[in-house]
Amino acid sequence: MSRFTIESLPLTGLKKVTRQRLGDTRGFLNRLFCDDELHHAGWTKPIAQINHTYTEQQGAVRGLHFQRPPYAEMKLVSCIKGEVWDVAIDLRQRSPTFLQWHAEKLSADNQCALLIPEGFAHGFQTLSPECELLYLHSMPYNAEHEDALNMLDPTLNIEWPLAITEVSERDKTHPTIHSSFKGLIIP
Repeated sequence: MSRFTIESLPLTGLKKVTRQRLGDTRGFLNRLFCDDELHHAGWTKPIAQINHTYTEQQGAVRGLHFQRPPYAEMKLVSCIKGEVWDVAIDLRQRSPTFLQWHAEKLSADNQCALLIPEGFAHGFQTLSPECELLYLHSMPYNAEHEDALNMLDPTLNIEWPLAITEVSERDKTHPTIHSSFKGLIIP
């Protein structure tokens, strides 16, 4: 019996994964990952790294981060406390959805996650205080291949749902997309 409902989203390869919580009077069990089930949704590599973030303030934005090939990574992003507006941007060269973004509300209550393919940038805005996210990555972090986009880039025109209350100094300095950017080549 499947513990996930998989939904294709408007960006090619981007999926929403809804978990089925099993509970009784003691509490609940929540399966966060199952290779057999998520393989059909596009997760085809081993988990190389797991990260956990905590963001205290409502309205804070993190991102828009990605890694360039050969360290391009798939991510499975789940909100385990609070609620966030999770954004994925397609950066794949020749993709029919190149430079388009899509966002979903992820929360501890709705049990949803985003399965983000290689070649996407990712970021989020906290819709509640005290948010925690769990990230599963298909590749380890590599500083030499790390990159990011500016969250206020007019080319992307992301419609953040709340006024932005907090951004790291590092995220403020990410560049906007240059007209010469043709996208990431993902093998």
